[in-house]
Amino acid sequence: MKAAVYEGPRTVTVKDVPDAKIEHPCDIIVKITTTNICGSDLHMYEGRTSFESGRTLGHENLGQVVEVGPAVRKVQVGEYVVLPFNIACGFCKQCEQGLTNYCLTMQPEPALAGAAYGFADMGPYQGGQAELLRVPYGDFNALRLGEDAAERQTDYVMLADIFPTGYHATEMAHVKPGDQTIVFGAGPVGLMATYSALLKGAGRVWTADHQPDRLRKAEEIGAIPINTAEQNPAEVVKEATLGLGADNGCECVGYQAHDPQGHEDASLTLNGLIDSVRFTGDIGVVGVFLPQDPGGAEAQGELEAQGKVPIDFGMMWFKGQRMGTGQAPVKKYNRALRDLIAGGKAKPSFVVSHELSLDEAPTAYEHFDARDEGWTKVVLHPDGHGNGHKR
Repeated sequence: MKAAVYEGPRTVTVKDVPDAKIEHPCDIIVKITTTNICGSDLHMYEGRTSFESGRTLGHENLGQVVEVGPAVRKVQVGEYVVLPFNIACGFCKQCEQGLTNYCLTMQPEPALAGAAYGFADMGPYQGGQAELLRVPYGDFNALRLGEDAAERQTDYVMLADIFPTGYHATEMAHVKPGDQTIVFGAGPVGLMATYSALLKGAGRVWTADHQPDRLRKAEEIGAIPINTAEQNPAEVVKEATLGLGADNGCECVGYQAHDPQGHEDASLTLNGLIDSVRFTGDIGVVGVFLPQDPGGAEAQGELEAQGKVPIDFGMMWFKGQRMGTGQAPVKKYNRALRDLIAGGKAKPSFVVSHELSLDEAPTAYEHFDARDEGWTKVVLHPDGHGNGHKR
């Protein structure tokens, strides 16, 4: 089968690899028809993680079931399913509490928790930017889709990661109807956090970034854009809220945050939120931060290379703010969000700028990594149904 394989920093090739196959009675095999390039894939693409050369990328996956193991009882061959990026067992202590993002069974390193497809430090599992994908514990991990799945793949594939992840940011920030919310980052996850806050009925949502094309997307869905190359987000929000600041905020950038001039600063968005959010407000952090950053010493400093970020904790403590962190437990949200899509209440595909074939993955990574104008979200179709620019 064909797959998009990481060969080293900024090098992805599409080549033949061994077919995915049933390895456990609870496995299913999915023919991938739609798979996304995620912003967190870029950390690996740029060589800023421990991701091994020769592995297949891709943790945002949707497709059609083509084979099931002998112990599978619910999922059937022929069904369309979307797959949470979290690979979970469903029966460990964490999974029983709904914390599928920190499954203990599927992570082979005893000192760690959590597993994912094609992701650094989250198990040996291959990614789904390929023609076929092995899905462990298919009955638990696969979310079955309705009759409109084939026609609405670009909406439903967002349930694999970015829609639930953006929603998770708003949950950790306790966004409620009428709230004033600020989102740092207008990449795909930031746009989904913005969208989720609006779906929840937030009174005003500001989205801060320095990429004009991404800010236009935020404005199109009803947010107030803040171009950080021209304005200080905290000043904008405080001016609009009698000096108090936003009720809550979401961090959707991560450890490679950088200013408009391209200088990296892992504390940039965190400190921006501490400044922007009012006393006793809530902050949800879903941008990726890692305990080790192989490129961090050169890009930022020795402390940042060890995952140590110099945030304004004194001000955060003084303001009595609360901060939630970590990857999203996708299964906690994906059924409800699926039903919003099915019922016409949500259309997360608004973020998609390009639908391409799997063979075009190397070019897609290059453009997406460069933040080229108009490349807001790339969807790959391993079944060859890519059609270039979406809009």
